[in-house]
Order: sequence, then structure tokens, then C-alpha cells
Amino acid sequence: MALVKMVTVEEEMKRNPELKEADLALLREWLKKQPHLPPLSDSELVLFLHSNYYRMEPTKTTIDTFFTVHTHVPEFFSNVDPLGSKDVRAIMKVVCQFPLPGKTPEGYTVIYAKVTDSEPSHYVFSEAVKLLGMITELLLWSEGTCPGQIILVDMDGVVFGHMARLSPMTIKKYFYYLQEALPVRVKGLHFMNTVPFMDVILNMIKPFMKKELMDVLVLHSNKDSLNQKIPLEILPNEAGGEAGTLKDLWAAQVKILENHRAWFQEQESRKVNEALRPGKAKNAADLFGVEGSFKKLDID
Repeated sequence: MALVKMVTVEEEMKRNPELKEADLALLREWLKKQPHLPPLSDSELVLFLHSNYYRMEPTKTTIDTFFTVHTHVPEFFSNVDPLGSKDVRAIMKVVCQFPLPGKTPEGYTVIYAKVTDSEPSHYVFSEAVKLLGMITELLLWSEGTCPGQIILVDMDGVVFGHMARLSPMTIKKYFYYLQEALPVRVKGLHFMNTVPFMDVILNMIKPFMKKELMDVLVLHSNKDSLNQKIPLEILPNEAGGEAGTLKDLWAAQVKILENHRAWFQEQESRKVNEALRPGKAKNAADLFGVEGSFKKLDID
């Protein structure tokens, strides 16, 4: 089982002229004073620096937040075994999520997500988010920095019954992870094949989106609109592209996950030790408020 061979710092410096050895040295010194955090390699520090445009204080915050979220959101970050977790295996039959085999003209990676089993009772939102996190993190750790990433949600197959499967707290936790913890430059959240009840979905997610993400939220009702942002040819055949069939693309992604089982098991063990945190220990309520504090969703 493969552990990830990360892109070297030397390679990253060729990619990113703004990357400075002095910044890495400062982060290493800072880490020595953070006994609650797990060790990080220089290549990992590069990911966090790059995602924060090489600003030091935001980088430190993102590193701390990443491991804090991994520790206090077990529904996303525990039982991430792509072979041994029954829940992960089950959601793999209901959704497919993978980086498209091609980039946008700006060099952005596009993560494509789609429901493949339209029966709402089979859809477990927290498991779909867990799988998306697994795929995104493995991609980052194995390919290194990229100019940016777009999440493309194909709404084909989504029915109104799926709305009852979403929970505001899970949505809140996902957007917190995406915006505050994940070391990636998010350049777009796009929806294609939009459905008549998009307003319901947007009303659910917008309260948890920062202005920067709202500014890159795009709804595509037709292929022309989509093609202006994402080249159609990099999409799966079923979505009007030329990248191959959904079945083949998803099977290849599942194989990649399975081959990195040992890496996922190692990542799962990398938590914050709250007993060693300088200052006050944190818990999930500190990050997200109290479960059950949301009004019940009324979508009847």
C-alpha cells in the first residue's frame, strides 16, 4: 500500500518563485512551540504557505485549523479506510467524485462531483463529504501546489428528496473545512445541470459561505455558460465531454484511493493533542456552536 511521495521543496520552488526558504524556517521554529500539533514535513508546510499566498500568520492559522478540524469532526475524518470502511464503500456506490483529467485555461484543477444513485435514502451527506475530503487531500498531498481548484457539482440525478438528507450543521462544518482548513486556493464553486429547486439549496449553503466563495459561486443552466469557465472536453462523456465514461473515470479514482489505504490510515492518526495546546483547549462547540441550535429545516 502506497504512502504518498510528496513533491519536493526544490520542485515547488521552481513552480512558485514566491516560496522562500526563510519562510519555511520561520514555520519550523513556530511548530516547535506548538506541542499540540503533529509533525509536518517541509512539503506540507509549502502547501499551507501557498494556499495562503505566502502570508505567515494566516498560514499558521490554517495549519492549526486543519488539524483541529480533523480532530473534532470525526464524521468527516475518522474511518477513512477506502477498503475497510463499510460506510465509505457504500457511498462509493452512490456518488462519484474525482479530479477531471485536464485543467482550465488558468491551470485550475476541477473536482467533479455527481450523484450516480438517485435514491435519496441511499445518500448519506456526511459520508459524501468525507469521500470528497479524502479525494481532495490525497490529490493535494500527491500533486503539490496548484494555481487553484474549482468544485464542479453536476446536479443531474439530484431530486428534491435529497434536500431532506442535508443537515445545516454538516453543511456548516464542510464550508468551515473548505474555507478555513483545507490548504488549497478555491477558485470556484460551480453547479451544472441546475435543478428547479436550486434556490432551496442556495438558501441552505449561503449562510455558511464567506464573501470570497460567494463571489466565485456560479450556476450553469447550459453548456455554453459552462464552457466559458471549464473546457467541455475535460468533462466525462455523459456530461457532454470527451474525458471518458463516468464508470471508467470513477473506477480509476477508486483504485487510486484503495492503493493509498496506508496513507489514509496514517493521516487519520494525525490529530491535535488538546492537553498540550498552548492556552485553552478547543472542542467542536468552540468551532461550530452547539448541535441542535439550528431551526428545523422546513422544506415541505
